[in-house]
Amino acid sequence: MNPIVAIVGRPNVGKSTLFNRMVRSRAAIVDDTPGVTRDRHYAECTWFGRTFTVIDTGGFDPLDDEGMFPLMREQAQLAIEEADVVLFLLDVRAGVTPADHEIMRILRTAKKPLLAAGNKVEGPATETAVAEFFELGIESIRPVSAEHGTGIQDLIEDLIEAMPVAEDLDELEDPSVTRVAVIGKPNVGKSSFINWLLGAPRLLASDVPGTTRDAIDSAFEVDGRHYLLIDTAGIRRKRSISLRLERFSVVKALKSLERAHVALLVIDANNGVTSQDARLANLCLDRGCAVVVVVNKWDSIEANTDTAGAFVKEMWRTLPFMTWAPAIFTSALTGQRVLKTLEVVDEVRAHALNRIPTGEMNRFLAKTLERHPPPLHHNRKVKMYYATQVSAGPPTIVVSTNMPDGVTVAWRRFFERQLRENFEFEGTPIRLLFRQRGEGDEEKRPRKSSLPRRKSR
Repeated sequence: MNPIVAIVGRPNVGKSTLFNRMVRSRAAIVDDTPGVTRDRHYAECTWFGRTFTVIDTGGFDPLDDEGMFPLMREQAQLAIEEADVVLFLLDVRAGVTPADHEIMRILRTAKKPLLAAGNKVEGPATETAVAEFFELGIESIRPVSAEHGTGIQDLIEDLIEAMPVAEDLDELEDPSVTRVAVIGKPNVGKSSFINWLLGAPRLLASDVPGTTRDAIDSAFEVDGRHYLLIDTAGIRRKRSISLRLERFSVVKALKSLERAHVALLVIDANNGVTSQDARLANLCLDRGCAVVVVVNKWDSIEANTDTAGAFVKEMWRTLPFMTWAPAIFTSALTGQRVLKTLEVVDEVRAHALNRIPTGEMNRFLAKTLERHPPPLHHNRKVKMYYATQVSAGPPTIVVSTNMPDGVTVAWRRFFERQLRENFEFEGTPIRLLFRQRGEGDEEKRPRKSSLPRRKSR
C-alpha cells in the first residue's frame, strides 16, 4: 500500500508550491494570500522507484480562531493522524513564530515520523537563517526552495527513508477471498451495515459521526464464499476533530481502496448524493475498484411506485461517470436487502475478472468501426488496427492505432458503452489505452530520401 505524506505548516509558507513540485503538476492553487488552500489536496507521485500519496493541507495556524482557520487547522490535524510521515514546512524568510512552536507541540503528540524543511532558501542569507529553527527542538532541517526546485530531491530521499517498510501482502493475494472496502461519509451507517453482514455487533455503531476510530478488517464466510470487509473510519474522535469535518473522509478511503477488490459506496438516502460522495466515487474509479452503490436508510424514505427510479435518475445526474455501477437500496437498521449486497458483490467481482479472447475482441472492434468510425483528425483518418485485453481486475484493453492523439473523448466514451453492451462488465471500471502502432508494422514505411536521385550515364 502506498504510504501517505502530509505537508503541514503555517499559512503561506509554500506548502502548495512544494506539493506541485513533488507531484509534478499544478494541482494545488498557489497564491501569496494566506489561507488559499482551504481543502486538502492529494495526489500520487513516484520518485526513485517509490510511489506514495502526498496531501497538501490547509494553512495550519493553531493560534488563529477567526474565519476559515479553525476548519483548516482541523483538516491538517486529520491529515496528520492518517499520514505515515509528516513533513513540517517552515518559512526561513519569516523566521520562527509562536504558531510554529504550537504546531511543533502538536506534532510531538502525533508520534509519527517527522521531517522538517526550511522553505524559500534562495541565497546565503536565507541559508544561515535555517539555524534559527533549531530552537523548535527539531534534530534536522532540510533547506529547500519549492519555487525553484532547490533541495527537493534530497528532501524526497529523506521522506522515502522515513516511510514504513511495505507490508507483507501475501494474505491479501488469496484469490478465494474477496476484499471489500466499505466507504462513505461519516454517519451513513457503515458500521451498522457491516454488523448485519457479520451477524454480530463486531463494530461499535452509533449515531455520532466519527465513532469508528480505525479501519477494522472483518473476515467471514457465507455459503463457502470468503470475504474480508474493511470498515473505513469516518471522522476521528470528537475531542480531536470537529463535526464540521464530516465531508472530509477521503484520506481514510485512500488506504482502504488500495487493498480492495470491490468498494461499497454507502450513501444516505435522506441526504441524496453529495459532492463528497462524488469525490469518493472518483477515488474508486482512479484505483480501478469494482463498485456497488449502497443506498442506506431506505426504510426512512416514504416509498411509492417510482421512488427508487427517481432516486437513481437523480443519482446518475450527480455521478454521470459511474452509471455502470449497480445500486441496491438497503436498511442497516432493519437488515433489508443487506445480505443481498453480497450477491451483487460476487457479480461485479466476476465482471471485473472477465477476460475477452483477442479474436472475439477484434471481431467486436471491426463491427464497432463499421458502425461508427472515429472522426478525422487534422483531415487524416484515424485507423484502429487491433484490440486486446491485457489484464483484468479492472479490465484493461489496449487498442493499436495510427494516431492515439486523434481519438476523441466522445469516441472513447462511445467505445466503452459498446464494450459494456456487448460484454459483461457491469460494476467495474474499464481502462482503455490507445497506443501508437509499433515500429516494424507494415503501415510504417521508410521516408523517401529528400536528396535528388543520381542521374545514370
